[in-house]
Amino acid sequence: MTPVIDLREVTKVYGQGDAQVRALDGVTMTVERGDYVAIMGASGSGKSTLMNIVGALDVATTGEYLLDGIDVGDLDDDALSIVRNRRIGFIFQSFNLIPRATALANVELPLMYRGMRRGERRDRARAALTSVGLDDRVHHRPNELSGGQQQRVAVARALVTEPALLLADEPTGNLDSHSTADVLELLDRVSGQGRTIMVITHEEEVARHAARIVTMVDGRISSDVGAST
Repeated sequence: MTPVIDLREVTKVYGQGDAQVRALDGVTMTVERGDYVAIMGASGSGKSTLMNIVGALDVATTGEYLLDGIDVGDLDDDALSIVRNRRIGFIFQSFNLIPRATALANVELPLMYRGMRRGERRDRARAALTSVGLDDRVHHRPNELSGGQQQRVAVARALVTEPALLLADEPTGNLDSHSTADVLELLDRVSGQGRTIMVITHEEEVARHAARIVTMVDGRISSDVGAST
């Protein structure tokens, strides 16, 4: 079966000459369908750059990256946008919800970009919100929701396109301990349904929920082990 993520000797270099920074230095890694992987590392380790490459938000300087069998390096900007919309569900630390839009409208957004008809996208958005336990909050705006509820809306928005990969960047970074536990439980449940998840985090508590922990140092993978449960 084709891996969801297939990185082959990927490097990412910023700047030139003496100011050159090698943010990724020959990263090779595969993530199979259904894997739950945490990427850990200190500031400057390369984990954020790796997330940008994996999320098709940036492209490698050298090496290859295949996302669900598609060579991302061969795509132009328009094609990259389509791949991000259809194959990746993003969850961000800051939620990235539209303040004046309801939970339902926020979840509908990626389906709107896809050109889906209103009735179908509304039904799918409602189902996604129900799946994260927010069926009674569909008409609430972000300022009417707790931080944990806002992140659940973000998870629903990420799932509504049925992506190959769920990519979460510090998903509990702005949450209190109770909301953190709720969101991690939700990600565990999504993983149990067979969804492929990659979480970028510096928190060991978050990483322990993953089945596999990849640690980065100076742009390289320093360890890649199964998490203890």
